[in-house]
Amino acid sequence: MNTQRWSVDNNVDKEESYPQLSQAADLLKNNEVVAFPTETVYGLGGNAENDDAVKKIFEAKGRPSDNPLIIHIADKSQLDAFVKEVPKKAKALMDKFWPGPLTLIFNMKEGVLSNYATAGLSTVAVRMPDHPVALSLLEKTNLPIAAPSANRSGRPSPTTADHVWEDLNGRIAGLVDGGPTGVGVESTVLDCTDELPVILRPGGITKEQLEGEIGKVSVDPALADEGQAPKSPGMKYRHYAPDAPLYLVDGPKEEIQRLVDEKKQEGLSVGVLTTAENEWFYRADYIFACGRREQLDTVASSLYEALRHFNNTDADIIFSEMFPNEGVGQAIMNRLMKAAGHRVISK
Repeated sequence: MNTQRWSVDNNVDKEESYPQLSQAADLLKNNEVVAFPTETVYGLGGNAENDDAVKKIFEAKGRPSDNPLIIHIADKSQLDAFVKEVPKKAKALMDKFWPGPLTLIFNMKEGVLSNYATAGLSTVAVRMPDHPVALSLLEKTNLPIAAPSANRSGRPSPTTADHVWEDLNGRIAGLVDGGPTGVGVESTVLDCTDELPVILRPGGITKEQLEGEIGKVSVDPALADEGQAPKSPGMKYRHYAPDAPLYLVDGPKEEIQRLVDEKKQEGLSVGVLTTAENEWFYRADYIFACGRREQLDTVASSLYEALRHFNNTDADIIFSEMFPNEGVGQAIMNRLMKAAGHRVISK
């Protein structure tokens, strides 16, 4: 398959962006799949009302079809077509955080969306992305667009168009290049189908921010228990992993250096995932600093870039620092634990 690639200006009011976005929208309306930028990561979009379009998403990603997808919309009024009701708490969150990195789960009307998009569930996950290119593209289609991250299943999520091209060139119809994304980790997923909302996936909107708007919010026990099956889209299978095995080290940087020295003596090529504050400390074959520990949002925005960085090296093993499990740190640690397959070395 020939994958078309269009570079567009994030100022979509510029006339030069019109024809590229119209071409991408036409492909989506013809039930092809197209990758596009959001404020979190690049998404791989397909018409959520059409079985064939959704199947193409799974085929391109190599993703099991029992994993539900998040539906992207450009206007709240689109919910009326496929959502039974919008609870009061959900409305408050939509008013505060939409457009933005927050996905809400609702009870769904039957017979509108493809069963492949919802994995046959009676609920649907929906968000409105806070990115001018994404919103313009969604408006041009006037469709609910199912869009998981635009990467091969299991690999780190894409935060640049080049990441998408590396994974999916020749497997999808089009790629809208709108430059690097901002937040870096995927949206927070919140189940609003019961009186007490439940976080199914931590992301760009923190638990503290949610509770500041609607009061108490619970957290899915599966996020802390590897033995329980997660309920959120994109969380069922091993995810975000670099090619080399990744280990999280629950201990001081001196312990990481000890492990590095040990593996180098065994003849292995070793990588370290750290932050700018500690980059100077390590003696390893490959060192990548993703942001600053004092500013966890910078770690989140460059985390996937860091994980992909090691795929361009001959690293045999990677050790990573751990981060505070609070605020956006919850999302960072969630993604790192998934990338490491829950492998943690404790001092």
